[in-house]
Parts: sequence; structure tokens; C-alpha cells
Amino acid sequence: MSQETERHGGGKARLWQNWVSLSGLMVVIAAFFAFVLLWLLELFAGSSNPYVGILAFLVAPGFMILGIALFVAGILVERRRLHRSREPRALVIDLASPKHRRTLLIFSSCSIGFLFLTALGSYQTFHLTESTTFCGEVCHTVMEPERVAYQDGAHARVSCVECHIGSGAEWFVRAKLSGSYQVYATLFNKYPRPVPTPIKNLRPAQDTCEQCHWPESFVGDVVRTVRSFQGDEEGSEYSVKLELKVGGADPTRGPTSGIHWHMNVANKVEYFAEDESRQTIPWVRVTDREGQVTVYRADGYEDEVDESKVRRMDCMDCHNRPAHNFHSPNKAVNLAISLGRLDRALPYIKTNAVYALVQEYSTKDEAMSEIGDFIQSKYRDQDPNVVAKAVEEVRAIYGRNFFPAMKASWLSYPNNIGHKEWPGCFRCHDDNHKTEDGEKVLELSRCDACHIILAQGSGDELDQLDAKGQPFRHPGEEYDTGWLCSDCHNGGL
Repeated sequence: MSQETERHGGGKARLWQNWVSLSGLMVVIAAFFAFVLLWLLELFAGSSNPYVGILAFLVAPGFMILGIALFVAGILVERRRLHRSREPRALVIDLASPKHRRTLLIFSSCSIGFLFLTALGSYQTFHLTESTTFCGEVCHTVMEPERVAYQDGAHARVSCVECHIGSGAEWFVRAKLSGSYQVYATLFNKYPRPVPTPIKNLRPAQDTCEQCHWPESFVGDVVRTVRSFQGDEEGSEYSVKLELKVGGADPTRGPTSGIHWHMNVANKVEYFAEDESRQTIPWVRVTDREGQVTVYRADGYEDEVDESKVRRMDCMDCHNRPAHNFHSPNKAVNLAISLGRLDRALPYIKTNAVYALVQEYSTKDEAMSEIGDFIQSKYRDQDPNVVAKAVEEVRAIYGRNFFPAMKASWLSYPNNIGHKEWPGCFRCHDDNHKTEDGEKVLELSRCDACHIILAQGSGDELDQLDAKGQPFRHPGEEYDTGWLCSDCHNGGL
């Protein structure tokens, strides 16, 4: 072998022996180490987290690619140097040399420190991505409406991932794909405003809600008082005390009656919705515990139903805003008055508060300014302290329920519990869904099927309970009994 060949052959064999390539190799090792650690953490955590999947399957491989790039760059630089000098250079570490020992010590210390920080960072990141802070605040503008509503809701102590992350192979893949797209949409400003619902890849309620809410347990009835105030000068109260027939679904624990009759324990209820928000339901199929099937169609609906689009009813079809509920202006002001946060001594306070809330504002700062100006202009001759408190409360209501940057408010998200401001129950129970024989879904006029009015009115009237129930008395003007509640109760618009 010639001396020239020996030089080139030997040089090629040692091209990777430089500090740049070795640093790249260390980055590759650390990235692989992080990938394995994240994978093991998720494997033994008991639940799947799509953000950890992003770290493990996108970020860690990204660092691997960076390390490989450094490794190749070192080789190319060394090859160019070799081409110019014709002299191969080996990376020699002479432990007898103080300089070499110092260099090796620095490199080894940095490598060990890098691996330690990689492990620590991966572990801390794993826990961060499971936190509510990460879900609600990292993408601040995008998730602000959901974060604020969540903090004000009944599930504020339930972490986001317990409801939003799937278990099992299918839901693992769905969560990874969804999480990856969410990162892309946020980085490149491709996300919709408002965030659309219902969420297509949300885990079934049987896997989430029913981990805490046991459907087989017979619930019975619940008494609730719904406090409302009218828009007159005095803000007159007109409240209703109801006995809600929550009922149960398991025939071995009690009667399968009431609202929870719809649960999938004794009965199977399926439906087809024409719209993405599941508000227009022209077709319903019920299978009872004996296997008898009954199909109800809305008047005039004769189309064939695509079975692939038929949804089996579960908790989320009624409880569709369990953690991110935005209150309508009317409901939020009623609550504020009932809690004493808005003083009924201010004339027409409900009307003025609702009016201020329903105006269209381009930004939250504009809303805060104009709400303050409007309320103060209406009560210049009133106690300034009372007026200031009213301004503060109306602004707080707006801040909890309206998000101009995301075009999100109660109007963006139908709430299917009840039937006052959204059709809710009346999506099916509207007197228009019938079998071929003309049998109706439980009729609209059968108010006592789901609740009994024990008392209604204000003051002493609310103490005059009638166990058999009272017919509903609508305050103020009469109304057409063929209308749905939501036809008039539009939240204050």
C-alpha cells in the first residue's frame, strides 16, 4: 500500500475523531436517553399524555437529528481540513498531559451534567405537561376561555388530562395526532376562533365520567331552587323550587325512571344529528332491556340514516359543558343579584347590567372601559360605593364569560342541561318526534316527567310547598304554550 493511500485511508477512518462530532454523538445519546425515559414514564404512569408523546416522538428525535447533524458537520470539517493539509489527524488523549487531562475532565463533566439535566428536564417536563397550568396557560390566548371557565366550574379539582386523554392503543394514537396538530396550529396561528365543540376525539364518558360518577348507583330525586329576577325597576324576584327526578338506570337498585333513564345501563338510546354541534336531531332509536327497538323521526324527516354517523347517547350528550361552562348574561346577573353582589336598590340594575354585557366589544380592555362608563352614567345620583361595586361585578361577569380574542362566549357553546336558554332536552322531546304509529317521544307538555314544581314566586310563596306539584305560572305576560323556553329566553339578547 502506497504512502498516499495509507494517508487517505487512515484519515477517513479517523474523520469522526474531533470534538464537534463527539459533541454531536453525545447529543444523540442524550436525546435517545430522554426518549427512553419519557417512554418509560408514560408507560408506567397509568394514563396517556399526548404532550409527553410530542416530547418523546417529536422533540427528542429532533435533538437526535441535531446531534447527527453536528456529528456529520464535524466529519465534513475534518475532511476539508484533511483535503487541504493532506495530513490525517487523530484525536489523541494523553493522560500524562495536564492539558489533555483538563480537556477530558471538562468534556466528561459536561457530558455527565448534560445527561443529568436531560433526565431531570424530561421528568419535570413529564409532570408539567400533566398539569392544569400547562394545559391552560402555555397557550394563553387559545385556551384562556377554557381555563377561566374550568377554574370557575364544578370540576376545578380534576386535572385536564383525566378527561381529555385517552387510554388504550386507539386513544393513544388519537391523542398523539390531536396533540401534535394543536402544537402546529398554535405555532402557525391556524387555530379556529372559537375552539369548536364537541371534541371529536374525546374519550367516551364510560372511560372518564364514570370513574367518579357511578351510573349503576340509584340517585333518586334532588330539590333545587332556581332564583331569577325580572327586569323591572325593583328587580322583582320570581324563583322556582323544583324537585328534579334524577332517577336511576340500574333496575337492580331502583326504578329505572327519571332523567337518568337515558343512561346505557337498562336502555340504549341512539341518535343521528344533522349538525356538528348535535343540536338538530331528527332521528332517535331506543332499545329497551328486552331488546325491543323503537325508532322516532321528526315530522317530515324521511331520509335514510347513515349508521356510521349514529351516536350512542352517553353522559356528554346532556352534560356537555361539565367543566367549561360559560354563563349567559341573564343567568350570570341572576346569580350576582342572588348573592348580593349586585344591589337591587339600584333601579333597573338587572336590565342595565345585562344590556352592558350583551354589547359587542372588540377587545377585553374596551369592554372593561365601556361597561364602567355605561353603569356609572346610569347611576350618577346613587351611592358611589354601591355603583363602584356594581361596575366591578359586571366587569367580573364579562371577564369570566366573554373572550373577544377567541370570539368565545356562552353563544358559542350550547349547554344541553335543561331547556331554558338552549333547546337541550327539547332536541328530542319537542312533540315532533314520532314512531310510524304516531307514538310521540315523551310529550313537551309532560313537565312533571322530569321535575315537580314544589313552589314558585317570591318571599313567603317559596315556603308554601305542594308535594303533588303546581302548574307552572309564567311571570308577566302570557305566552304561547307551543313555544320552547329557548324561543324567548335568549340569555339577554
